[in-house]
Amino acid sequence: MNTEIIGVVGMFIVTLLLAIPLGKYITNIYLRKKSILDFLFNPIEKFMFRISGIDPNKEMNWKQNLTALLTINFVWFFVCMFILMNQGWLPLNPDGNPSMPPDLAFNTAISFLVNCNLQHYSGESGLTYFSQIAGVMFLQFVTAGTGMAACAVVFNAMKERQTESLGNFYNYFLRSCTRILLPISVITAVILIFSGTPMTFEGKDTIISMQGDTVQVSRGPVAAMVAIKQTGTNGGGFFGANSAHPLENPTYLSNMVENILIILIPIAMVFALGYYLNKRKLSWMIFGVMTIGFLLLLVPTIIQEMKGNSAITVMGIDQHLGSMEGKEIRFGSAASAYWGITTTVTSNGSVNAMHDSFTPLSGAFTMLGMMVNSLYGGVGVGFLNFYIFIILAVFISGLMVGRTPELFGKKVEAREVKIAAIIAILHPLLILAGTALASHYAANDTQMGWWFNGNAKGWLNNPSYHGFSEMLYEFTSSAANNGSGFEGLGDNNPFWNISTGVVLLLSRYLPIIGPVTIAGLLANKKYIPESAGTLKTDTVTFGIMTFAVIIIIAALSFFPALALGPLAEYFSMG
Repeated sequence: MNTEIIGVVGMFIVTLLLAIPLGKYITNIYLRKKSILDFLFNPIEKFMFRISGIDPNKEMNWKQNLTALLTINFVWFFVCMFILMNQGWLPLNPDGNPSMPPDLAFNTAISFLVNCNLQHYSGESGLTYFSQIAGVMFLQFVTAGTGMAACAVVFNAMKERQTESLGNFYNYFLRSCTRILLPISVITAVILIFSGTPMTFEGKDTIISMQGDTVQVSRGPVAAMVAIKQTGTNGGGFFGANSAHPLENPTYLSNMVENILIILIPIAMVFALGYYLNKRKLSWMIFGVMTIGFLLLLVPTIIQEMKGNSAITVMGIDQHLGSMEGKEIRFGSAASAYWGITTTVTSNGSVNAMHDSFTPLSGAFTMLGMMVNSLYGGVGVGFLNFYIFIILAVFISGLMVGRTPELFGKKVEAREVKIAAIIAILHPLLILAGTALASHYAANDTQMGWWFNGNAKGWLNNPSYHGFSEMLYEFTSSAANNGSGFEGLGDNNPFWNISTGVVLLLSRYLPIIGPVTIAGLLANKKYIPESAGTLKTDTVTFGIMTFAVIIIIAALSFFPALALGPLAEYFSMG
């Protein structure tokens, strides 16, 4: 037990020790200061801007930055759709995997486009090597870069006293990909290769198992994809079992490296904000609030998984290793629980254990991490989600003391608050409305026709409370751009592919458009110098206020749904 806990604590400490200097490095990259990688990437970036006709030095306002972001994402969607629907005849397909049907290609293309990587297919049989590289791996880089670039635009808006110029999206985007995501991914891929992760273009290999069976083992360019799936909080696995697969995550060392990467850049972006604005206390306040929320989910989850499943205990089965159903013996219950929470408080969604097999309360905590969706969060977009709660906390605090709400010398008025409120409400609306629709069909065992081959109850492999949790988890994962799932759900069908695809689109771009719009509006307002009555946003008091807003607006919105699913299952176990 002590060894497992030391491993978990060690992973978090190493993450923090790496995140602080990485945050300063990210700031230097966005401020275009000199770095040790200039000699390598300056010529590459100049060449790419030259052939694209883009001037990286041209300043954009918030509308132009959003237009650039949405336009380039629109193009990527159609490119990915084409690849997936035609992968059967495209090159690099040694295993002869077929092309995807339209509804699955629609879901997959959107999923990877929005940095979610919700996989309604098994990686080794659902995609070809060409699709894994030209479609999936490419999108894992550029979608992570998109979120980081949007965050950099908001940083600029918070930094300037009064301006319409918020930097250049294309410049932030390319520098995020080349100077941050790529170097970390290369280092990670090398570590994984030496750990035993394959990196080849050969097809399946034939081996003889220890019990004498002949087995076809899938392989491919796995190490490169796993590196960016973790670095960019993408999470899409090369194999269907994701990071529980022995070739995708072979050892405890590879498990530590992959787990550290899940929250490395999200935490680093918080410290980058402090360096960027020269407000280090603000970044520590934000980090503190996020970490308290993270620990409130992590600690009970580890306790639950390490003490075992009570329903199995009453059967007289020894559980001295904890609840090991659906977990890998090479990681153990504590490291699996740690991964389960880190992957769901971010938009990563990779797994090293089956979340459907977690004890009921652990399943509730993984869902709650996605429901809050602002405790570290995804690369770039994690802070954007938290920024919405800062706006709401500033507004409520201003009302409580009878002053006009201000943030960094700018008045927060009705327009900004309305946008923030819409974005805050959107998240529970998408999750609960989608779950209600699916539950209605399942409860009435509706004949779905083209939408599902059979009656709706057929997509549930588990009845009652757990079946409800599977549907709730799927829409929660989609709305949080997470991608993990309670995989007892039969989700590869038109109903789930299309419904979650729509949720994915709305829950990715509106929460980016909202914060960028608010930041742009505030940046264009007249600067008001600080006075004795100015609300300090880098204090413990404001941190507590922000945490309370998160709890009231985000967490409590989902309590009835959690009570119908994992909480009801927990109490029904006696």
